Order: sequence, then structure tokens, then C-alpha cells
Amino acid sequence: MPTTTEAPPVRGAPCWVNLLVGDLSAAQSFYAAVLGWKFDDSGTLGEGFSVALADGRPVAGIGARSPFLAAPTVWTPYFASADVDETVDRIRERGATVAVGPIAVGEGRAAIASDRDGAVFGVWEGATPVWSSGADAPPWLELWTRDAFEAALFYGEVFSWPRPGPDGIDVAYEEEQVVARVAGRPMAVLSGGAVGSAPDPRIRPRWIVHFEVDDASRAAAQADRAGGETFPAPGVRASEYVVRDPEGALFTVAEGIGGSGSGG
Repeated sequence: MPTTTEAPPVRGAPCWVNLLVGDLSAAQSFYAAVLGWKFDDSGTLGEGFSVALADGRPVAGIGARSPFLAAPTVWTPYFASADVDETVDRIRERGATVAVGPIAVGEGRAAIASDRDGAVFGVWEGATPVWSSGADAPPWLELWTRDAFEAALFYGEVFSWPRPGPDGIDVAYEEEQVVARVAGRPMAVLSGGAVGSAPDPRIRPRWIVHFEVDDASRAAAQADRAGGETFPAPGVRASEYVVRDPEGALFTVAEGIGGSGSGG
């Protein structure tokens, strides 16, 4: 995580999104073309990691994947933990898989896991940038899963949802989705209907990272020109596209999504 403008994240809440790639320079060029990002390579995660900036604000991380690290090329949301070892134990106890870690990364510690349906997510222990999903520059997070209720039970047990108090997390069932909130603000939406055995990765269980843009069709066209591939999103918004980057990582570009609970 970058060290500038850091703060303790809310325990159990999404605190960052990250992508590990084979070719960091090519990935930076692609995301600069599609999302207009600039990159800061001076953070504390070490050589080969960069922080993406949107209007000068930290929004995501992109790192060069070690040939010795068996991590997938997927956009991965990280959830804050006070004790990554304890969280990893909870993940394993509930029948999910820990693929990487816990390992020391810069000034923090991290692990990468997949839930019982195969959706990849991360756990982070340490300070993070001032960042919260759904706010201006940061992305909106959605879990596309087989059963939203069952997924809510899993993540609730792992990350202590719901939880009262000053760092509380609320969980509500709204229009067949599960919405998790911090201080009344949506932090993640869990939506059912994914098909685990589907040959199309867009409809398999996964965490979806929605990046907000002013013009989704223009961003999609830029992605196509930059070597990616785009598809109309299967959700209800016409102004949203699924993008596959040149290394196969999926994300969406959408207009007016800050805090919306629909889509997928």
C-alpha cells in the first residue's frame, strides 16, 4: 500500500483493490489509456509495484507478479484485518481456500484466498490509503456469486458482519441482494445468479470491480484500441461494459455507479 495519506481501515471492510500482472509496463499503458490513470512507483511495496492515481488520489494497485507466486491475473479486493493469521484461520475453517500467505508486503501483511464458490479476494493487515469503495475515484465492489445469502454468511463469519460500534458494519437484504454498509454508506453488494461451471468467466462467481467513468462507451472503445476486449454488461445499466484486459483480467467501466446497488 502507498504510504502517503494513510489511515487505519475499517476492520472487515474493503480497503483496496490490486492487480498482479506479468508485464507491468504494458498494464500501466493499458489502464492509462482506458481510465486515464497516472502511476506512482515510489511506494513501500517495493520494486515492481505501483499505485494508480485518479485525479491525484490513490485508487488501485498494479504489481508485477513474481514467477514464484501462484496468484491469478484478476482484480482482487482486499478486506482489512487486525490479525491476518486469525482471518486466514477463519477462511480455512469455513471450507474456503488460501492460495497465498500470509506474507509480509511492504509495511503490512497480506493473504490471497478464494471463497467457497471460487471468488478471489485478499486480506490486508496494516495501514492503507484514504480510500473507500463507492467514493468518487475508488471503485464500486460487487460479488457475483451463486447464492448471495450463503455468501453473506461466509463473509460475515470471516470478517464479523454485521458489527455494531464506531467501526460497525451493517448488512441488509434489498431486492434479492445483500448490501454491506459502513456508517450508512454501501461498501459492497452481494448478488446471486452466478454459475460456477460456466465456460464464460464473466458469469462465474467473482468479485467485480466497477470503475466509474464519465463516458463508458468511450472507455470501452479505448480498451478495444489498447488491446483489450469489451462486452455489454449483463446488468440493468446500459452505460456499463465488461472489459477484459490484455492479460485476461476482467473489470467493468460504468457511469454513475457511486453507491448504486444494482448491476453485475
